[in-house]
Parts: sequence; structure tokens; C-alpha cells
Amino acid sequence: MHFTNLLIIMVVALIAPLVVSALPALRVPSPVLEIVAGIVIGPSVLGWVGVDAPVQVLALVGLAFLLFLAGLEIDVHRLRGRPLTLALTGFVVSFAIAIGVALLLTAGGFASAPLLIAIILCATSLGLVVPVLKDSGQITGATGQLIIAAASIADFGAVILLSLFFSEQSTGLAARLLLLAGLALVVVLLAVALLRAGRTARADRVFQMLMDTTAQIRIRFAMVLLIAFVALAQGLGFEAILGAFLAGAVLRLIDADAATVHPHTELKLDAIGYGFLIPVFFITSGVMFDAKALFTSPSTLLQVPLFLAALFMVRALPALLYRAELGMRRTMAAGFLQATSLPFIVAAVQVGQRLGALPAAAGAALITAGLASVLLFPAIALAIMRSAPSEDHLAVPPLLGRRSPRR
Repeated sequence: MHFTNLLIIMVVALIAPLVVSALPALRVPSPVLEIVAGIVIGPSVLGWVGVDAPVQVLALVGLAFLLFLAGLEIDVHRLRGRPLTLALTGFVVSFAIAIGVALLLTAGGFASAPLLIAIILCATSLGLVVPVLKDSGQITGATGQLIIAAASIADFGAVILLSLFFSEQSTGLAARLLLLAGLALVVVLLAVALLRAGRTARADRVFQMLMDTTAQIRIRFAMVLLIAFVALAQGLGFEAILGAFLAGAVLRLIDADAATVHPHTELKLDAIGYGFLIPVFFITSGVMFDAKALFTSPSTLLQVPLFLAALFMVRALPALLYRAELGMRRTMAAGFLQATSLPFIVAAVQVGQRLGALPAAAGAALITAGLASVLLFPAIALAIMRSAPSEDHLAVPPLLGRRSPRR
């Protein structure tokens, strides 16, 4: 075992945000640059880096941490009322459209495994959309609230569907539904137990005393929760990303006032994730990207704009449900932001290829479409928002009262 490949990846992880900072006019999100850099240094171009054991393990942990932080964005206490109703309805409509689009793509010979394609198309990248809303000052308004609700439901729904229908375990659907219900019951019981334990004065005193010492007790507790849920999900035959996502949501539920009472905890978790593990996942995804498969034939290249258009149709059209609340311009902006997706696409493509359900060419085209969505859709959405009327007259109950991601 050696660490040369990991060293090169970490150097790229160091350089990528410096390039983004030095070229503000480029407006490229760091994950996009990291994936592109991984493609360049990987076997598809320069061949400097391979995926050995250290890189593979850290990339897998990075994926889990990315979904963990995405789950941490969901505020269960505030996700209710009209925004929740619209978000749930929108996701149902989105999935119905996705099934139709996937069947058309499959019938045209542009894709296989229509259910997997439909699930991939349903996701919105919450971790990329929230910073865009925050940086533009839109996160606390009605538009931002609805987008956050929709992205949260889309992320959660896509992870559940992927884990339910695509897993290395060969159990039937009924058995998997039963296992999923059992997992949900365990999660609820554990959340209730942790809530009760956390409200005791003694536990609170111990955690306050040790949280900023070398014990870093809150961080260790978060890591135990993450690994425990990942192990539980895998033990029941689901993908690790489901456990990681649930761990973040549960931690957010039982520690709802973290942003105000002990904000350093979230900063530390972000430091572990975005400072180390998550860049390894994105760069490794680029290293594993099969660029040669993308250029095997003109039909493969044609899949990229087709998948990009499919992403827009599946996630943007349901945003029309918001027109009564937001007006047409802000509804259009919400549609473009909802159609922004990348991390889940990368994760789902890896799952599909591991199971043999997704050809290399289709996987490469999907990831390329995801990269294009991150480059194009947020910029278009912000341009539309700048020209939209003020939303002072809009009234959507607040959803967010917490952190502002730095990525």
C-alpha cells in the first residue's frame, strides 16, 4: 500500500478552490472543477493517477460524508405546511415525468434501465443549490424556501428509491419494503431515545465540557451516528448512502439548535467533509470517469444534451406548481435551480455500473449532463431572479433557521 495517488489527489483538491477564487468570472463550482481535474489526471487523459485501496476507501467515506451533510441540511421541524405540500406534489409529478422520459430514451436506444434513469433524473443537488441561494440573498425569501423544500424532498426521495430498487442484495420488492419499514422504525426509535437522553442535564453538561477539548465529543458522536447508520443500512441490504443521509437528518433532528448553541460543531463537520473527504470523492469520480466511452460514437455524445434536457423537463416542469405563490419569473428561476444535479448522479451512476445496470457510455453521458447543469442552470436562475419583481408581497412560512453551507 502506498499513498502517491492520494497525494496527487490532495494536491488537486488544494489547487481547485484557489483556481476558482483566482478566476471569479469563471463562475465554476469547485466540485465541477474537481471532477474535471480528476478526468484530466486519470487514465482517460494523462494517466497520472489510479484508484488504489487508500483512494477507494477515502472516496467511499467521502461519498457517505457528502450525503451525511446533505441530510444535515434538512430541518424536519420547519419542513411543514404549504411548502411541504408543494414539494411532495412536485416530486410525485417529477417522478411521473421521469418515468415517461426514461421510457422514451430507452425506446430510442439512448439509454437502458429506465427505472434507474428515472430515479437519477429526479434528484436535485441540495448541497449545491443552497449556497447559490445564500450567496444571492434569496435563501430566506419565499422563492428560496420553496426551492429548499423541493430539493430536500427530491434528495431524500431519490436516495430512498435508489436504495429500494437498486442494491447488490437480490431480495424481492416486498421483502425490501419490509426491511425499509424496519429501518425506518429503528431510525425513529433511535431518534426518540437520543432526544430524551440529550435533554438530561447531566448529558448536556458532559457534552458542553468535552466538545471543544481534545475529546471533541460532539464530532465523535456524529461520526458514530454516521458509521452506525451506514452499517445498519448495508446490513439490511440497502446502499450506504441511505444510511449516511438518514444519519445527517437524525443528527439535525436531535440537535436542532446546533447553529445557535454550538455552531462550531457544524464548522468542524464541514472542515472534515469539505476540507478532506468530499474532494477525494469528487476527484476520484473524475479519475474513474470513462471519457473514452463518451466519444465511442456520435449517438453517445448525443446523449449528453438529451440527458440535460431530460433533467430540465423532469425537475423544472413541476415548479409550475409554484406559480400562484411566486409569479412566473421566480417560478422559472426555481425550475432551473431544481434541475441542478451532480453529486447524486455521480453516486447513482457508480451504483448502476457496479450492478451492471448502466453501460459506461450512458454513465459518462449522465455525469457530463450533470456537470453542464451545474455550470448553466444556477447562472440562468440568478439572472432571472435579478430581473424578477420584489418578493415582499409573497408569504411562505419560513423553512430555514440554520446554517449557511460554504460550498
